[in-house]
Amino acid sequence: MALLDRLHRFDSPKAEAANAAKKKERKSDKGDRSLETTEKEVLNRHQDLKFRVHNRLFDLLDLAKLTKLSEERIREDIAVATRRVLEEEKVLLTLEEREQLVEEMQHEVLGLGPIEPLLQDPTICDILVNGHDDVFVERHGKLFKTPARFKDDAHLMRIIEKIVSAVGRRVDETTPMVDARLADGSRVNAIIPPLALDGPSVSIRRFGTDPLTHDNLIEVGAVSPEVVQLLQAIVKAKLNVLISGGTGAGKTTLLNVMSGFIPSDERIVTIEDSAELQLKQEHVVRLETRPANIEGKGQISQRHLVINSLRMRPDRIVVGEVRGGEALDMLQAMNTGHDGSLTTVHANAPRDALSRLETMIAMAGLDIPQKAVRNQIASAINVVVQLVRLPDGSRRLSSLQEISGMEGEVVTMQEIFTLERSGIDEDGKIDSRVVPTGIRPRFSERLRYAGIELPSDLFDRRER
Repeated sequence: MALLDRLHRFDSPKAEAANAAKKKERKSDKGDRSLETTEKEVLNRHQDLKFRVHNRLFDLLDLAKLTKLSEERIREDIAVATRRVLEEEKVLLTLEEREQLVEEMQHEVLGLGPIEPLLQDPTICDILVNGHDDVFVERHGKLFKTPARFKDDAHLMRIIEKIVSAVGRRVDETTPMVDARLADGSRVNAIIPPLALDGPSVSIRRFGTDPLTHDNLIEVGAVSPEVVQLLQAIVKAKLNVLISGGTGAGKTTLLNVMSGFIPSDERIVTIEDSAELQLKQEHVVRLETRPANIEGKGQISQRHLVINSLRMRPDRIVVGEVRGGEALDMLQAMNTGHDGSLTTVHANAPRDALSRLETMIAMAGLDIPQKAVRNQIASAINVVVQLVRLPDGSRRLSSLQEISGMEGEVVTMQEIFTLERSGIDEDGKIDSRVVPTGIRPRFSERLRYAGIELPSDLFDRRER
């Protein structure tokens, strides 16, 4: 017993310290939960106030007359009406809180409610609404949860209907999925119950009013100056290019940049599901697909547009992304004199991109032998550019490969530039750079015939 007593006395200070720490931790947890509950209560009260003010605004404002006024005048009328409602409600708010509520009411009437401030933030690439109280954004390749929230699913549905009605679409139980585009060009996808189990969901992919240039890509390290020089030569020499990458890897951005290298005296036809490209040339014809109407008729697919574009005397055909049977028509166009065409595809590696093309050609419904399909691919596409999004959120060109021909039934490729990684810096950023592999591409002769001279050491392997 004496030994047990001594052991107990020896352990007791540690035990007491541990117990004290646990009590403190439990108290802290209770405090955190209490704080979280308080924040939710404040948010709920704020949402209830906004809802009441919003309903009263429609009683005070003549919506028919509002449509005939300038946006500045509408904002003034909303501000006056909001302040009047707050006086009627006898709500005690600071001047800053009142002005914030006025601004939110203006967003409700003129914009997209709680997410309107997010649309005005140029650093945000994606806005992801997973439910009325669950809104995320992507900044610099990373996802962050925001305090933005809707009152309920009905409030979120009103905003969705506002978006889709502006482009002549509708969303309901018969058509629970819809694609639309905002006035600034941002792409919107909305899906509602019964397909969305936890309530309406909205995904907005934003595009800057000023598209990124090749200098911007060099500045952030996405490409090297040598690669930009080569890409510019590839476009001017009218090589056919396939840009490959995963979701959010920067395919459309690079397609925009490369399209900017097309000479201004050429006729360009762009084909997209949702218009995202922002070409600066003067002679550009932009085509966009059309979904079926509520009766399931009237759909115009990318394949229809690719076929039609061949009758439009294009110098270049730029397809935003190949997803189906239009891949066959695109390859045939590349093989029949429409050189210098550009397109993108979802794939994680250059070899996977070619496999995806084979699969999409099969979707055209024609029974073409596999070897013939691969011959088409090998003769049509000259360059595959692979993009990747690294774990730190940065986007990089990871590989530039040339399709060099066929060996038996296999399409042969050789890598010209590759992404070299050398570690992670103290900020958690991956240290990487695009370097030449030392292989001189076969299309160098074609560049020279086009009058394009590249530095003799551009493809030389250089140690970092």
